[in-house]
Amino acid sequence: MPTYTALTTLADREKAEALGLALEEVEPEATGVGVFEMEDGSGLWEVGAYFTQAPDEVALALLAAAHGARPFAVSELPETDWVAHVRRELHPVEAGRFFVYGSHDADKVPSGRVALLIEAAMAFGTGHHGTTQGCLEALERLIVAGAIKRNVVDIGCGTAVLALAAAKVWPGPVLASDIDAVAVEVAEANVAANGEAGRVRCLEAAGFDHADLRSAAPFDLIFANILKGPLVELAPDVAAHCAQGGHVILSGLLTPQAEEVIAAYAAEGLSLQHRAEIGEWSTLTLRR
Repeated sequence: MPTYTALTTLADREKAEALGLALEEVEPEATGVGVFEMEDGSGLWEVGAYFTQAPDEVALALLAAAHGARPFAVSELPETDWVAHVRRELHPVEAGRFFVYGSHDADKVPSGRVALLIEAAMAFGTGHHGTTQGCLEALERLIVAGAIKRNVVDIGCGTAVLALAAAKVWPGPVLASDIDAVAVEVAEANVAANGEAGRVRCLEAAGFDHADLRSAAPFDLIFANILKGPLVELAPDVAAHCAQGGHVILSGLLTPQAEEVIAAYAAEGLSLQHRAEIGEWSTLTLRR
């Protein structure tokens, strides 16, 4: 089945979100629509859609013009077995004591390591991205320093790899939340596959906007591996839900964006404890 993409950019978040909503109404229907802040520091927002039929380029051009966006770039993607491709390309990742692998590499798990089974079919958040690996390495530093965290939350959990890592090393409850319902389903499947269904609970929520997250606070460790914009917006909520003396591990930001995020959290009483770079990505460990 052919797949088509339609992508554009614009500088205003509200207009980008409005364009995303409008894309959901076009014919032929889009099978998926996304609105993301670009991670290159440009301040632009990318709006994109996937189609299984050739989209109406005239309708797309009118939508772009109406919302002040650049013309859509429409492309037909080659048919690819993405699961097989990802399995060929992704190898196990080691971050401190953690060993992140897909089921196709189950025979490679070394003894004495904390093994995290994350299926390669969902590549983002498997540990191969510099942000996820950076968060696992930040977690390792806390463990080596003797930290014991009894109440942990992973905001924007994706595959729940960070929530699972915390559950494997500490005895307390772990919450994992994501704004995307599909991500929550993926997280729940990974939690079950790792034998942690009784320890890690997955919720659909934007930030801390869920009664169960609010009632479980304050947390002594908060993960947030998302994007720079949402990280800055979440700073007051993260501070409000973090226990005194608790830690926060942040990533999903490019290295040039780190100073802005550090400043936003410093204004809320969270001080930088450690900063690390993997490739072009930064991971921050802060303490309240």
